[in-house]
Amino acid sequence: MSEQGYMRRRVQVEIAWFVALSDAGFAEFKPLSPGTRSYLLGLVSNFSQTDALAIKEIEKTTNHDVKAVEYWIKSKFEARPELQNAGEFVHFACTSEDINNTSHALQLKNARDQVLLPGIDKVIGLLRNLAHAHADQPMLSRTHGQTASPTTVGKEIANVVARLSIARERIAGIALMAKMNGAVGNYNAHLSAWPDFDWEAFSRRVIEIPEPTAESGLNPWGLGLSFQPYTIQIEPHDYMAEFFDAVARSNTILIDFSRDI
Repeated sequence: MSEQGYMRRRVQVEIAWFVALSDAGFAEFKPLSPGTRSYLLGLVSNFSQTDALAIKEIEKTTNHDVKAVEYWIKSKFEARPELQNAGEFVHFACTSEDINNTSHALQLKNARDQVLLPGIDKVIGLLRNLAHAHADQPMLSRTHGQTASPTTVGKEIANVVARLSIARERIAGIALMAKMNGAVGNYNAHLSAWPDFDWEAFSRRVIEIPEPTAESGLNPWGLGLSFQPYTIQIEPHDYMAEFFDAVARSNTILIDFSRDI
């Protein structure tokens, strides 16, 4: 979720779009060679702090963060004729939001899948074990601030496990949205260049192809997000509000549990 991580995702999205354009069938941009694809993949997988600082240096001249990423990518095309000849297809027909919203979604996707859900799962597992271990341990209950019918420690912890499990599924089930439809969401620049091409279907493919794993052998440029078809210049970010609200609900459950303990 750092700025360096954000830059890396921007590079990933820019290059994914670039590679997809080479496979779109346009006479002006032939499919890239396997060696060139491997080189481009390395720009993403080997992205370092040095690369991030180089982009920040370019930004001092451009005064534009996404343009700095674009120029950095083009700088990596030097001495590679195949890439130099196709350099103007980097960021083709994109507005900055096409790159930014998709990068944000990738950041949230990986934060959710690699950090947040495993963390919640660990808490649920620990609480479930405690619920079983103390299933028969009696404890005093209360109602209206007074002593009430007895319960067990395990049952009260099981309540939290049930609530947290539901909250976890809400977080996991939210579709993380992304759009790549140009400056006002109408594919204007795209259609000016190739009016007979199905740009909406193309953008959907770029966004929705699953992200690869070491075992899957899928397209290494897959982003694995959900396509947002209707936007203005920006993706409306309603999914973010839903996502953050779901996280807040899980935190509320844990705060409640902490206070009860």
